[in-house]
Amino acid sequence: MRQRTHELITTRQQIIRRLGRAAEFKDNETGNHVLRMSHYSRLIAEAHGLGTEAADIVFSTAPMHDIGKIGIPDSILLKPGKLDADEWEIMRQHPLMGAEIIGKHDNELLETARIISLSHHEKWDGSGYPLGLKGEEIPLEGRIVALADVLDALLSKRPYKPAFSVEHSLELIEAESGRHFDPALMVALKKALPEILRIKEIFADEYGALTDLEFKINEVFSHENSAEGYPGVLFSIKD
Repeated sequence: MRQRTHELITTRQQIIRRLGRAAEFKDNETGNHVLRMSHYSRLIAEAHGLGTEAADIVFSTAPMHDIGKIGIPDSILLKPGKLDADEWEIMRQHPLMGAEIIGKHDNELLETARIISLSHHEKWDGSGYPLGLKGEEIPLEGRIVALADVLDALLSKRPYKPAFSVEHSLELIEAESGRHFDPALMVALKKALPEILRIKEIFADEYGALTDLEFKINEVFSHENSAEGYPGVLFSIKD
């Protein structure tokens, strides 16, 4: 019975990750963004004081944050120029679409995925969407994923922007503390930053699409004798 339960949990985790990557492949060549930001989310969660189990859930469900983009027309999602007001209104529906796709569940993993999908575009000052939640009205998981998502977007090359330096990216994020982001998470971000930057390099888009399993193997072989740093958590990844 215990083995069967473990298999069911693992299957749910794999489905969540693969669906999350499927959404990213619509507007990201390698889909590595969803892998990077999931690990960033976990590191920030741990640095903020969440326990191992809670951080594991954030890590496993963060890939579904943009699953609602599946419902956005390609003419809008892939538009090279600026969206007009009508197009932007459609784009702003993707958190609601994502929550609808996942649905409400008693299962903690799936319910957390729904909450993250629905809340990761809310802002600390209440100016976000789709519900205009403010401060601690925004679920903590959504606040963490919002920070991780924007951080990776700033650090990464996109069709509309170059990759920003670490220093410039942190300046932009600090400027949004108390407006876009939970100020309390700034401390966690700084604490987790060294490991975040290691993940950034390992999952760099120029290396092509990497799977979680390839990442785990590479890290274990590179750091098998090290008792410090992020590789320690790799042994708890359920692949």
